[in-house]
Amino acid sequence: MIQHKRLRVAVLGCTGSIGRQTLDVCKQHADKVEVVALSAHSSVEELCRDAREFGVRWVGIADEERAKDVSCDELPQGCELLVGAKACAELGCMPEVDCVVLAVVGFAGIEAALAAVRAGKRVAYANKESIVVAGDLLMPMLQEGQLVPVDSEHSAIFQSLVGEPAAVRCLWLTCSGGPFYGWDRERLRGVTAADALAHPTWNMGAKITIDSATLMNKGLEVLEAHHLFGVGVDDVRVLVHRQSRIHSMVEFVDGSVKAQLGPSDMRIPIQYGMSYPERWEAPCEPQNWHMEPPLSFGEADEETFGCLRLAREAGRAGGTLPCVMNAANEVANAAFREGACGFLDIERIVGTVMERAAVERVSTIEQLWECDRRAREAAHVVLREVGA
Repeated sequence: MIQHKRLRVAVLGCTGSIGRQTLDVCKQHADKVEVVALSAHSSVEELCRDAREFGVRWVGIADEERAKDVSCDELPQGCELLVGAKACAELGCMPEVDCVVLAVVGFAGIEAALAAVRAGKRVAYANKESIVVAGDLLMPMLQEGQLVPVDSEHSAIFQSLVGEPAAVRCLWLTCSGGPFYGWDRERLRGVTAADALAHPTWNMGAKITIDSATLMNKGLEVLEAHHLFGVGVDDVRVLVHRQSRIHSMVEFVDGSVKAQLGPSDMRIPIQYGMSYPERWEAPCEPQNWHMEPPLSFGEADEETFGCLRLAREAGRAGGTLPCVMNAANEVANAAFREGACGFLDIERIVGTVMERAAVERVSTIEQLWECDRRAREAAHVVLREVGA
């Protein structure tokens, strides 16, 4: 890759939580980063404002109807507009892009990840579905250092493994436990979306916050770590750590444990995803360890929060079952946020769809699209059964 004075970055999903924080990092390091492309699904006003602020050369809008509301006057002079479901993938392949920050939520980011990797781009990714669903396709394509995780947990493991030989006993994924840590299932029956959106330590988008409350987010992260770091599903262990200061750990065969600690600020792993292997000046205030309360640890309750257990089952089975699980969860998560089902119904919907699914070996992205479509249809059927 030709080295340029500044890292040329495309931020895909720039209007979401990760996207906003990525742009904040880019502003703080404008001497090192040039934002050349931005995309959004449908938040066109915000997208156009960001495009003007950064003077980007390309913007992409996935929602074709919303794209009709954008005029040339709202974009920087000479900026090209790409429209439709393929816009993200096209932006990620631009010769003028060095690094793709993949902040698109859900299944929609998979094609963009595959396209960017094929084009030889550095991919700083927060779209865990790219690995969970399409890991069998994506991982064999990677060059060393090409894919750098932006999730705090996987960034912590990635950083802990830098310079280490392949002598890992297990990975410890830390977990805040969400807003309902220590609750039993009877108490969980009555929780609302507003209750579940009150995350104790992290500021994230609505979908991921609900996934954190059900522990599905941690289940997805288990499968992500399994693919990304080449360890068995059951060698990725979940450790409840309420203070969210230890972001994850690696335990080696000699009993040594390495961990990455720091503030609960997503801009740190986002920045590292762009700067790797370098480290840039911190985007936030350093942690005052003299004032830090004692750190505590606990075990994740996979019986009460069964989504984590279901994710492990999907990972052990492999093939298309993680795709089925992910699609069903996206439907159930959205239904809960809309008041169409209860909190525990998320697990019920996902589990039922998984039980009814036929599992195949993953071979193509087209197969995954079809598997995703069928699983979503099945999830809507189960959702109607739950409401009956």
